[in-house]
Amino acid sequence: MPLLDRPTTHWRPLAARVLAAALMSLAFVLLTGLMDGGVGVTPLRIFDQPRYPLANALPGLLAAWALLAFTRRLVFSFGLVFLFEALLYQINALKVANLGNPLMPADFLMVNQLSKGGAHLLVGYLPHSPWPYLGLLAGIALIVAMWRLEPPLFPRRNYGKRLLGGAVAVVLLGSLLGGVAGWSRLYNQRVLWLEPWSPTVTANHSGLVSSLLLFHQQYGRGGHKADPDAAKALIAQSRQALEARLDAAPPGGERPDIVVVQSESFFDPSIMRGYEDSHFTPNLDRLEKRGTSGPLHVPTFGGGTIRTEFEVLTGLSLRYFDELQFPYLTLDQKVVPSLVRTLRAHGYSTTAIHGNDPAFWNRAAAFRKIGFDRFISQSSFPKDSPDDGKYMADSAMTDEIMRQLADSGPPQFLFAISIEAHGPYDVPPADVAARDAIPVPPGITGRDKQELQTYLYHARHADAELGRLARLLARRDRPTLLLFYGDHLPALTNSYNVTGFVDGGDMLSEPGVWLLLDPRNPQPAKHESLASWMLPGKLLDAAGIHGEPYFALTQVLAPRLAGLTRAPGAPQPEMTAEQKVIDRDMASVAMLRLKGKLEALMPQQLVAASPATPHAQPPSPAGAYGAHP
Repeated sequence: MPLLDRPTTHWRPLAARVLAAALMSLAFVLLTGLMDGGVGVTPLRIFDQPRYPLANALPGLLAAWALLAFTRRLVFSFGLVFLFEALLYQINALKVANLGNPLMPADFLMVNQLSKGGAHLLVGYLPHSPWPYLGLLAGIALIVAMWRLEPPLFPRRNYGKRLLGGAVAVVLLGSLLGGVAGWSRLYNQRVLWLEPWSPTVTANHSGLVSSLLLFHQQYGRGGHKADPDAAKALIAQSRQALEARLDAAPPGGERPDIVVVQSESFFDPSIMRGYEDSHFTPNLDRLEKRGTSGPLHVPTFGGGTIRTEFEVLTGLSLRYFDELQFPYLTLDQKVVPSLVRTLRAHGYSTTAIHGNDPAFWNRAAAFRKIGFDRFISQSSFPKDSPDDGKYMADSAMTDEIMRQLADSGPPQFLFAISIEAHGPYDVPPADVAARDAIPVPPGITGRDKQELQTYLYHARHADAELGRLARLLARRDRPTLLLFYGDHLPALTNSYNVTGFVDGGDMLSEPGVWLLLDPRNPQPAKHESLASWMLPGKLLDAAGIHGEPYFALTQVLAPRLAGLTRAPGAPQPEMTAEQKVIDRDMASVAMLRLKGKLEALMPQQLVAASPATPHAQPPSPAGAYGAHP
């Protein structure tokens, strides 16, 4: 029990107590705006646009009022909520520093991932300095002292009134955080500032807390509705090109095995100023002369691997699904149409390989929905698989790919996800001397220099394993296609800010790389700019599988839509009038595709060649996951 939990003296007038609570509330609003730092919610904005700082502080005010009603302690109640706010803003600062974007509602889904391998990953991004932790401990100590020493503001006998007031505050706060539609009268882009394509701009003008509520109100109840007429119009407009692709004669001979490597954080460093003449990716450079390659536009930066992964596996652009910030965590469908299901319909066995916890990012459940027969995860790798730095070495993944490739039986689709080059880059690699010998551009020093060197050390390994895998596949008796791509640029924000990019672009919109080749049969080099959701159609074309209208449509539209895919918060590209119409109609096509309703709108001539309806296939059996053949 608190030491000074005594009844409030009778001489203290009610007006004085209410005034104290009002002044504390005003101080809370001003301090929240000061801590936020956004141009729209700074303390002086209370005079010219008070709704901005008030809306940003409202959730905290409701929480503090509820605590005050139940504890009767003014400083304790507001201080505890302010401490939680400070922690939220510190987490936001860490995300901005590493990923270039503020917190979004979907980020809170990561809390559920902490016990599924996420804690091991996220702990590396915490501050290395002791001061933030000492500050947090000091704040907790101060709050405890207030609880024990602060005299109550209201008398105990007003229990009924306080209970009613506290209950009202709790209900209001719960409805606000729950996204009840009535709050959209305040949290909307007419009353506050909302830039749907830029969380950074939104947070800067409306405040971090308001931006979280704005995006929650905007997308928390699902995305936009599809327009079947718009989808049919786009299909009709593209019909001639679609028929040409669908009628293409399949190549003779057996179906090739297909190996896809999603290389963690891989990109060509020569796009950075200071590295224009570098040669960190000699194997990529060599293999690009034997196949098709080019820039790859992806929907994420520095993290959020599953965003790119989802696009590659499904052929669906997250540009059209604002509610799916982290698709594996929020998809509620039991069966998802995908590249995997299309390949299964053509007789392929399908296997995913990843040297990490299968529960992280909810991959085990998501891969069943997407249609994989098997998922080989960390526990199924050989016990002596090497690590390098914080994670499993890419060499171990190459070895596992070759172990899984059979020399007989049905054609195989292997989707391998590397992890060696995953951030944070503060864990020493196996060969520290090799890491420290890597040169860095002028101006990059201290911790930033070491992190850049660590990333490049691992990126060199990724490139070396690309070369080794291509050589091993070329020696196989069975034909094999190899698709290699990077899921996003690494989170080296400070280094990018120092050097900039050769093309003058923004780090959130800089493309990565992709490469598709037949290692056994080199072809003349081709160069093409694609988005990650266009890779499945390109891969099916190369494999001689032409009977899927949706994937064919992605290839027809690729030249006009590829550059629109960017990470959240990236500057939006200028679009022609034609692009705007195609982009709008393609959104309806994608939504209908995800729900399994697109084929009903396709002309029968276009679907006649399809051997099966991919979205009608049952999920793979759970017992197949994590096991060797």
